[in-house]
Amino acid sequence: VHPLWQTPVEAPGGNRQSPINIHLRDSIFDPTLQPLSIRYDGRTCRQIWNNGYSFLVEYEDSTNKSIKYCGGPLVDHYRLSQFHFHWGENNLWGSEHTVDSKVYPAELHLVHWNAAKYTKFEEAIMESNGLAVLAVFLKVGKRHEGLQKLVDALPAVRHKDSVVEFTNFDPTCMLPTCPDYWTYEGSLTTPPLTESVSWIIKKRPIEVSHDQLAVFRSLLFTSADEQEQKSMVNNFRPQQPLMNRTVRSSFSPFLAKMTNSEVESVHLGRRSKQ
Repeated sequence: VHPLWQTPVEAPGGNRQSPINIHLRDSIFDPTLQPLSIRYDGRTCRQIWNNGYSFLVEYEDSTNKSIKYCGGPLVDHYRLSQFHFHWGENNLWGSEHTVDSKVYPAELHLVHWNAAKYTKFEEAIMESNGLAVLAVFLKVGKRHEGLQKLVDALPAVRHKDSVVEFTNFDPTCMLPTCPDYWTYEGSLTTPPLTESVSWIIKKRPIEVSHDQLAVFRSLLFTSADEQEQKSMVNNFRPQQPLMNRTVRSSFSPFLAKMTNSEVESVHLGRRSKQ
């Protein structure tokens, strides 16, 4: 377990903590959930920072500069502050969220703050409706060409506290084309664990190669001057109880898997029983 979770902070006692396991059967289809409107400007990308827990790709967010993110469950415009990943030591686990207990080897989090209500990220992080985090699962498959520029830069931030300039990266390339998602109200998964997050979790994962994930795992939790070097793996928070929250979906969990003829046969079957 990473030192971050060897403290009382592991059980803060809130009633909307993250991450969670999404039960398909219990998620509620909400037809009012619209497709997300996402438009990033890669020119606002600034740097990569190894913060000793993950690596953060940070963006200039003092002006809108077309870093807009709205639609779906979000009413206001949100600005991208940074994105980061969580991953395991192997391909069997690593994601923070799961779907019907299915675990992915990694999970991407794009962290946005509500620029309509607050003046800066540090203020939004403490307030309700302050943050929106877009989550994307990663699965092992073919090499992800869009991600490779980032992967190539990672050896430069191998140690904790290292920072390297990183520019012109549009994170749109890491989003699945499928518009479907789940959404629920939750918290940050790293301290301060504030319950200020509208979570939006894309249904479809993206594919990355085993070699690309291996570069993530080559990073270190430790700084260059520490004697014992610790691999940066398993940097995910344990799952939290759903409590009395609802997970909404932008798609019908069951009908989405059926063909039109299958849907019709279900309706016919119901009629015959009446």
